[in-house]
Amino acid sequence: MAWNNWSGSVSASAAVARPESEDELAALVRSATKLRVTGAGHSFMPLCESDELIVSLDAMAGAIRIAADRRTARIPAGWSIRRLTAALWEEGLALANQGDVDPQSIAGAMATGTHGTGVGLGSLSTFARGYRLVDAEGEAHWCDADTNADLYQAQRLSLGLFGVATEIEVAVVPAFHLAERIEKRRWAEIRESYDELARQHRHIEFWFFPHSDDVILKTLDLCDPCDPPPSTTDMEEATFRRILDISARLPFLTPFLQRLMMKSGISGRRRGPAHNIFPSDRTIRFEEMEYEMPRAVGLEALDEVVGWIRRKRLPVTFPFEYRTVAADDIWMSPMNAGPVAAISMHQYAKMPWAALFAEAEAIFRGAGGRPHWAKRHTLSRADVAALYPMASRYIAVRRAADPHGKYLNPHLEALFA
Repeated sequence: MAWNNWSGSVSASAAVARPESEDELAALVRSATKLRVTGAGHSFMPLCESDELIVSLDAMAGAIRIAADRRTARIPAGWSIRRLTAALWEEGLALANQGDVDPQSIAGAMATGTHGTGVGLGSLSTFARGYRLVDAEGEAHWCDADTNADLYQAQRLSLGLFGVATEIEVAVVPAFHLAERIEKRRWAEIRESYDELARQHRHIEFWFFPHSDDVILKTLDLCDPCDPPPSTTDMEEATFRRILDISARLPFLTPFLQRLMMKSGISGRRRGPAHNIFPSDRTIRFEEMEYEMPRAVGLEALDEVVGWIRRKRLPVTFPFEYRTVAADDIWMSPMNAGPVAAISMHQYAKMPWAALFAEAEAIFRGAGGRPHWAKRHTLSRADVAALYPMASRYIAVRRAADPHGKYLNPHLEALFA
């Protein structure tokens, strides 16, 4: 049976194995010529594609282990973010930040630099304090800042190139509650006030339908413990799906439908445990490209792309998503040159996306952007070398860890062989 990613745009006919122990995993690694690991399949790039073997860690046994003195937890790498955060909550703990969905495996999210939003908060990769890895020979090793330090630094955003993570030590914080507010604002207003709003709120993001003059603003802030009330968000997914299906059949109606949709009242409030408030349900399939821009030019870059879409009356059916992420020091992280604005461009999975993404990518690249590794991009090996000063060292560590390229596939070989 073929393996498919979440959006349906990447598939592979490889065998899919689900080992239940590290010994079973090691045996699979030793016997394989080529191997890739999959989590929830939320990567839009062919990171998990393989002609021979795809390994899922869903069935791996393991339990959470808390080190209170270190404020860390050791967890099975195959756990989903949803499972991890629920287990942490039972211990009175939490991750400091999350993205806006939580089915992904924690290992996959860290391996690709997945992030949430918040000016003082980094990606999930910044929470990693150590890894247990099964190398290309099937041997298990531990790496952290003091042990196998170069391997650890590369593994913090690994793309699955250095081995199979079976256990991760992650930084945790005391459990907390969040209050969410969703409201409609004018784009012109947000352009002027976003930086100030970002300083006022722990988390902030907005969604911007390119053919409308309004944005949907979402803020999250700490609040006292509470029983979560029912959500009061007005926009219904069923209504949005109907609009998308009409746009897929009649693309020229997209600008009109977006303006009509944004005339409705859009507002909402929720309160509750942080791990229940961070994520949203995503059942409508889409394709996605995301670029991390220097924060100072993010709003200007978004305005330029939206202006191009409007001039051409292009059927971009999904909203742009705009978030902020703190700087880090991870070798292959798009955030390693400073704080960024993360701009996500989406297109309904039933509609063409490649040409639209290519034009927008040129604008984002021209403004100094670097792509999210798991989302659509067209970087070449030369681009990687130019954009990432540590790329050569990263590749050297990869060659030492996997000299025969067992964990490479065609996409990754072109960039990192």
